Amino acid sequence: MKQFRTLLIPVAGGPEDEEALELACQLSRALGGIKLVVTNIISIDRSLPLDAEVESEIAKAEGILARFENLGKKYGCSLETNLLQARAVAPAIVDEAIEQKADAIIIGSSYKMRYGEFSLGDVVPYLLQHSPCRVILSHHSQNE
Repeated sequence: MKQFRTLLIPVAGGPEDEEALELACQLSRALGGIKLVVTNIISIDRSLPLDAEVESEIAKAEGILARFENLGKKYGCSLETNLLQARAVAPAIVDEAIEQKADAIIIGSSYKMRYGEFSLGDVVPYLLQHSPCRVILSHHSQNE
């Protein structure tokens, strides 16, 4: 089995992301020497330039990253945080995994319904199809 050196944890701020971070921290503590990179991606509307500074979104994202940095400390892990802007979240996660040379992406997923059926949404299936590394899905149960 390939040793994990870098794990990318994309977060949007939900409880499923907290569980994904907890899982990443457990792996880091158990295996040691793992770099954890927590990334929040702001989706920029096509009517705006990609580098547009949407103050409200930036403030929200910085708050999410600060909260996850504190959660990492609570779980006994140090981590890096990144704030990115992109047109689409899923391709940006793949690009960040390549940039960080991530060995795995650990992503949280909640229980979603689409057309009356369980759905993984748009991001997880994209990552499963296009990720350059392993994708570890931390599923947040509907009953939690």
